[in-house]
Amino acid sequence: MMLSPCVTSLQSYSSKKACSKSNRSNKGFTLLEVLIAIAIFSLISLSSFTIFDSVLKGDETAKKRTERQNELQRAFLIIERDITQISRRSIRLDGEAPLERLIQSTDDSFASEEQAIAFVRHGWTNPGLLLPRSDMQAVAYRLFDETLQRLHFNFVDSVVGEEPKIRPLISDVTELAFEYYDGKEWQESWPKNSLPLAIAIEVDTKDYGVIRRQFLVAGDGQDKKSQLSGKN
Repeated sequence: MMLSPCVTSLQSYSSKKACSKSNRSNKGFTLLEVLIAIAIFSLISLSSFTIFDSVLKGDETAKKRTERQNELQRAFLIIERDITQISRRSIRLDGEAPLERLIQSTDDSFASEEQAIAFVRHGWTNPGLLLPRSDMQAVAYRLFDETLQRLHFNFVDSVVGEEPKIRPLISDVTELAFEYYDGKEWQESWPKNSLPLAIAIEVDTKDYGVIRRQFLVAGDGQDKKSQLSGKN
C-alpha cells in the first residue's frame, strides 16, 4: 500500500525532531558550568581546610598550655616539699667548715643570674637506709639561662670537687626573687642564723607574668605562725 506524500513528509519530520531531541539530551556540560562547579568545589575545600587548620592550631595551643601549667604545678610542689622540710642544719661545701647561716641567700650564690637560696632539708627518701647516704639533702634554687633550676648533692656535706645535680623546673623565667617573713614583715634577705616563719618565691615568666607563692616554715617563734596564716 502506498502512503501519500503528505504522510511520508510527516513521518520524516517526526523522525528528525526525535533525533534532534536525542542529540540535545546527549550534550555535555558547558565550559561555564564546569568553571562554576570548580569554583564551588574550591570554596568548599578552602573552608574545610581553614576549619581543620583552626582545630589543629587550637589543639596544639591547648596542649602547650596544659604542659606549661603542669610544669608550673610540678615545680611548685617540689619547692613546697623542700621548703616545708627545712632542717636546722647549716651547709658544708667542698669539704670546708659549715657555713654560719642556716639559709644561704646571697645574690651571687651558685652562679645565679638573680637571687639564689640554699639550705638543708629533711625527708629525702631512703627506705631502710639501702643507699649509702643520709635522708637529709642539701638543695639550692637558682635562675640560670632563663630557667629556674634545682640543685642538690648526693651527700648532705659535699666533698671537694663534687658537682651538684641540676634539675630544670620552670623555663622562660626572666626574674627570680625570694622574701622571708619574720612574723612582722617580709624581708628581701635573711642574714639571721635562724629560720624564718615563711619563705616566698616570685618568678617572672614570659607568658604568665609574676607568680608568687608563699610557704610556711617550721621556723623560730612558732606562736607567730597563726598571725601569718591569718594574713594570707
